[in-house]
Amino acid sequence: MKSDMPPRTRRGYTSTAPRRRPTGSERRRRVQLREVEPEHPRHDRDETEEVLEGAPGGPIDRCILRSFHKHVAAKIWLGEDRAPLKLVNHGAKLQLWELDVERSRIYETVQRSGLAPLISCSHRVASRPMLSAFCERWQPETTTFHLPFGEMTITLDDVASILHIPITGSMISFSQPLRVDDANALLVELLGTTDVEASRETEQCRSPSVRLQWLRENFSTITDVSSDDDIDFATRAFLLHLVGCTLFADKSATSVGVVYLELFRDLSMVGSYAWGAACLAFMYRQLTTATRFEVRQLGGYLTLLQAWIYEHFPEMFSSPDMAYIESRPRALRWRPHVIPDSLQSLRERLDRLQISDVCWEPYVDHRAEHPFPDIAWFSGCIKCGLVVEPYHPERVLRQFEHIQTIPPRPFAPPRPDRSILLDQYWERWTDHVLIDQSRGRRCHYSGESVAEYMAWYDRISHRIVQPPHLRSGFTTDARSSLPSHTASTSDSRNARALRLLRHVISGGRQQSGDYFWGALNEAHSILAGSDETSASHSTPSPAPASHSTPPPATRPFFCPPTFVYPPPASVDPPPASVDPPSASVDPPPAAVDPHPSSPVAPPAPAAGPTASTTVYVRSKRKKKT
Repeated sequence: MKSDMPPRTRRGYTSTAPRRRPTGSERRRRVQLREVEPEHPRHDRDETEEVLEGAPGGPIDRCILRSFHKHVAAKIWLGEDRAPLKLVNHGAKLQLWELDVERSRIYETVQRSGLAPLISCSHRVASRPMLSAFCERWQPETTTFHLPFGEMTITLDDVASILHIPITGSMISFSQPLRVDDANALLVELLGTTDVEASRETEQCRSPSVRLQWLRENFSTITDVSSDDDIDFATRAFLLHLVGCTLFADKSATSVGVVYLELFRDLSMVGSYAWGAACLAFMYRQLTTATRFEVRQLGGYLTLLQAWIYEHFPEMFSSPDMAYIESRPRALRWRPHVIPDSLQSLRERLDRLQISDVCWEPYVDHRAEHPFPDIAWFSGCIKCGLVVEPYHPERVLRQFEHIQTIPPRPFAPPRPDRSILLDQYWERWTDHVLIDQSRGRRCHYSGESVAEYMAWYDRISHRIVQPPHLRSGFTTDARSSLPSHTASTSDSRNARALRLLRHVISGGRQQSGDYFWGALNEAHSILAGSDETSASHSTPSPAPASHSTPPPATRPFFCPPTFVYPPPASVDPPPASVDPPSASVDPPPAAVDPHPSSPVAPPAPAAGPTASTTVYVRSKRKKKT
């Protein structure tokens, strides 16, 4: 008799039939197969990890970065590439719901919550190449950026200084994910909507979420003359809209989870939460997700990440606002702008980073208004609802002006269902800060580390993202399409030479020839050291004293128009289509007077009946044969 049971698969019955416990003979057969089959570690069967084992750009010792074979940097090292990430930035949407004098009662509650600075300090522009390049440096196991000279990360001190929101208080905890039915009940209870409206909105979002536009359309018209219940509903809606646009901006790009509405049930307790710690944990998780090669989007509060880059790398990326005052959040110190460089050029710039390129103490002038918080030394886990991330200040001691030592292994975060233990751990944060012995000695100079740190870091980290054999995709044609200052400043040495030449030009024509010679010689040395091709195009060493002056066609740009340059006898008259002079041409030697009092006589003609020369007069030029 043919059975009506569905066919067996390798993992049991199909989904149309209930699962059945295996029989005794089946269990014995499985045990025999396990005894016969040799045991292989899972990573030995991974081709990507085998290729990267011992690679110059990858970690030699995998004891720290265990999941590096899934990292986007591993794919880049193997020749694959990923376009700049799509950014979720709601800085412009905050301006669509303003709290004017007619909504002062709502604004007072927002101020008591500690979230009021977010209204004004959010950046409306975010640079995709810059944030994508730093995201490729993020390592989930250590929750730090791995740069060529060591690790750096966003600390609680950075959050407090950049955003001015509280980083102490109760942890934001959720016992379990919110279901759609529970989300509809919260909307009815805390926002005063009907069951039909709540169900329609969650169905349109296809999740327990509401659209940011829906919040603005239904609650932005409520003013102080409305009833107390309506003002409370509008206050909760505004706070939900505010955190959905800033601290907890997810990759949906249009909605915010209703689960955060529970935090605003009691409006008098809104200011008791550690909003900064929750924002940091959420930002850590978004960076971790974006390190996977298949991910194409980055969420989180991008103003925090972008301002952190501006603070610590001011010479590379930032554009400061000269009207900034220190009493305001540090996010307002910068004028956000889009970096015109390509993603590959930024990768190579980060590969060339040195310790001297980092501002390790960016908040020195800000300490009078915002002192250093001791909770920044907390070592443990921070969380935002069901998101739990480790926080390791011992890995970035240089950001706290201490000498960097070899840190211990990072600890894996516990399960989110153990939220009660994490909350108790956080409430007693004073018992879990780094002790003085773990902090080590203070730095004698910025970015100091122990002697053995870099040898250890070379072994466990991935210092170079762009493989050497793939440099540089930023071609000459692509470079010429950008503004001239962008193409020049892409290399730090070129920028140094430009600053030097700009200083010489601004000095005018009254400077001595020795000064010109020294400045141009130094600029030539800088450019020759950064580009091998500059040596082939540079002017050769000066000729003997009798023929040391260059011909008129190659006269340096800084020479006065009345200065006469007699050519050497062995040089023929230059053709009419001579290229304009370049800054790399050597100037005349110091022995030649750059401002003669009388015209210089031409040299004697060379021997021979066919010899010819050109005579240059001060007032006008005349050619004789």
